[in-house]
Amino acid sequence: MIISNFDHKMAAHCESGTITSLLKYAGLDITEPLVFGISSGIFFGYFHKSKSFAFPTFIVRSRPGQMRKNIEKRLGLRFTSYTFNDPVKGMYTLDQLLSKNIPTACQVDFFYMDYVPSWEKVHINVHFMVAVGKEGDTYKISDSYFPTMVELNHSALEKGRFAGGSMSPKGFIFHTDKIPQTIDYQSAITKGIKKACFNMLKIPLPFIGIRGMRMFAKKIMEWPNLARDTEHLSHEIMKINILLEDQGTGGAGFRFMYATFLQQASEIIQKPQLKELSKQLMEIGDGWREISLFSARIGKNRDLGQDKLKQLSDMISDRAQVEEMFFNQLAKTIH
Repeated sequence: MIISNFDHKMAAHCESGTITSLLKYAGLDITEPLVFGISSGIFFGYFHKSKSFAFPTFIVRSRPGQMRKNIEKRLGLRFTSYTFNDPVKGMYTLDQLLSKNIPTACQVDFFYMDYVPSWEKVHINVHFMVAVGKEGDTYKISDSYFPTMVELNHSALEKGRFAGGSMSPKGFIFHTDKIPQTIDYQSAITKGIKKACFNMLKIPLPFIGIRGMRMFAKKIMEWPNLARDTEHLSHEIMKINILLEDQGTGGAGFRFMYATFLQQASEIIQKPQLKELSKQLMEIGDGWREISLFSARIGKNRDLGQDKLKQLSDMISDRAQVEEMFFNQLAKTIH
């Protein structure tokens, strides 16, 4: 049984794309940038080498699952979610939902998705996609990173849903349950922006928000001391490009998508200042893209001397400076 009227679309990010497609199927006409912005998806955090991270890294989005929770709260809608200890029960529940024509989002380890080319496979336990049907032992999947719907066999989906390791999915699935008759977008957008500004400016932790960017700029000078060798350092420097551009951010670490959100929000809540701020953020995003390209180039060429790392550090520090001014201005505008 395949849910024939499910509208598959590509998206900038798997979680915001998955939420958007479920809401649209349920009858709510909303865009992915609005989902991302209302849920305060934009974020920054820098994390030292630890048990959780084999090498220092950074994040440019809110914690996986938080978008869903924030959208639920701010739009007054409801998702029903499930986790399982037993894979058999987890797969049976998914099948029952699909038999009732309920498209269901699944959290999986990206590595086990057989439709992904081998050279793109990585173990990441927080990939989201939507199961939209099953025929025999084969599931029909709407994965927002692919231009058309794909197929996945039962065994691969079970492995992906019940993979072990950090942030194990534990069979997590969710679907829409209730969409309100009316939605106060003015309140939802305002709360989403205020929370994003708080996260970037006010959380009193040295590794979060603008403080985290400054820590990133400072600590990257120490990366050669943490790497095993030049090859390892090269790999980690090139990962900066991957994290900012390739891992479903829509480019420049979500800055372009958040800029689109501000543009759409300005029209909805009749606040033209947001449109001007959208233009500023596009320019800020261009600066992050320059960091991406510079990192990819020096990493590929093994040109990793202190002078190049200092140049990279200065570029990141500059982004922290302009983003601090931007989010302060955004906070004043929305207040």
